[in-house]
Amino acid sequence: MLELIQTWYQRHFSDPQAVILALFLAITAMVIWLFGDILAPLLIAAIFAYLLEGVVQHLDRLGMPRPLSASLVLGVFLLLMLALLLGVVPLLVQQVTQLFNQLPAMMARGQEELLRLPETYPTLNINKEWINSFINSIRGQVLGFGSTVVSFSLANVLNVFAFAIYFILVPMMVFFALKDKRQLWNWLLNFLPNRSDLSIRVWEEVDVKIASYVRGKFIEIMIIWAVTYVVFAVMGLNYSLLLSFLVGISVIVPFVGAFAVTLPVAIIAYFQWGLSADFYWLLFAYVIIQVLDGNVVVPVLFSEVVNLHPLAIIVAVLFFGGLWGVWGVFFAIPLATFVHALLKAWPSSPSYEPG
Repeated sequence: MLELIQTWYQRHFSDPQAVILALFLAITAMVIWLFGDILAPLLIAAIFAYLLEGVVQHLDRLGMPRPLSASLVLGVFLLLMLALLLGVVPLLVQQVTQLFNQLPAMMARGQEELLRLPETYPTLNINKEWINSFINSIRGQVLGFGSTVVSFSLANVLNVFAFAIYFILVPMMVFFALKDKRQLWNWLLNFLPNRSDLSIRVWEEVDVKIASYVRGKFIEIMIIWAVTYVVFAVMGLNYSLLLSFLVGISVIVPFVGAFAVTLPVAIIAYFQWGLSADFYWLLFAYVIIQVLDGNVVVPVLFSEVVNLHPLAIIVAVLFFGGLWGVWGVFFAIPLATFVHALLKAWPSSPSYEPG
């Protein structure tokens, strides 16, 4: 057994570059795991920097100085985000409030529908006490969720000062990351040993894919959100903005997100229209949007980024999401791509034979 372990170690870690890269990855993962909350502003700034880097590079190629292009791109982006924040967020909050106000009536109607099941389908042998217990349990969960939302809002009010600091620090970090990208990269290279070809090669490959993924995912969210909102609004669905926002955000979690957001869409449509033609048409339109997202939008935006098996993507979402929470879910595909690139580039010595 010891000889087998020694053979495996010598085969995969005989190259000093592999050892250096393994130590660097272990230290980085540990730091993120231990200090993820503290590093949240830095991670947000990194996402925005990746998102805007492509536009800055395009302006660079047109001859614009990088400080000017970074300032211009970041300024326009902040104005768009501010307009979105002031124009859309109040409407989202309003629809969330309306939905919570309507929940008691919706649950009462749902209870009536369920209690009629034993009469409509007597062969199913459905227990009314079980139905009442189920509804009461759901009602308790909803009330608990409502109190959680209220307490979360109060906690946010208490952290307004910290939010204001982040609101200032994050754009500053994004600006310097865009303006001084080359200087920062050269500064980081000073900490690597002279023989770091493996680390640099892996990072350059993954860096391009992460940038493409972040930009593509942002575009996908906006496209799906806009298209879904237009469809829901034209069909007259209640809470169209809120539900379309959930559909747009759901694309962050591949496969699982689409299934998870289907339930609230179907529930709202059912309580609004019942099992009518409008209900089925809405579900049909929603399925078409999901099919177009998976078969048109995703292949166009991520053709060179996501070349992973669906099972690998699901495992990556579960693993990195469990390890780093929301950040792990968002970066699950880039991290899985990084692991894939790492395994391909990792040096090995198949000819090694123990003495």
